[in-house]
Amino acid sequence: MLDIALTISLTLILMAILMNAFRLTVGPSMPDRVLALDTMYVNSIALIVLMGLWLNTRIYFESALLIAMLGFISTVAVCKYILRGDIIE
Repeated sequence: MLDIALTISLTLILMAILMNAFRLTVGPSMPDRVLALDTMYVNSIALIVLMGLWLNTRIYFESALLIAMLGFISTVAVCKYILRGDIIE
């Protein structure tokens, strides 16, 4: 039963990542692209956590935490660059 739920959720998250990639390439404005990239980070974290559950290992959870931290920092940096034109003041 858990295998079926993991397979369905992995498929849905992969479809969400593909839709985010479409929004990232076609997005009409730069804030839309930043939002799509941020959503891709969240979806990739969910994908890594599900893979960790499926393979029953703990190393995937640590990598998901690292990607979450890097995703937050990069989103803040890109937003500062868009708003001010400079990352470090």
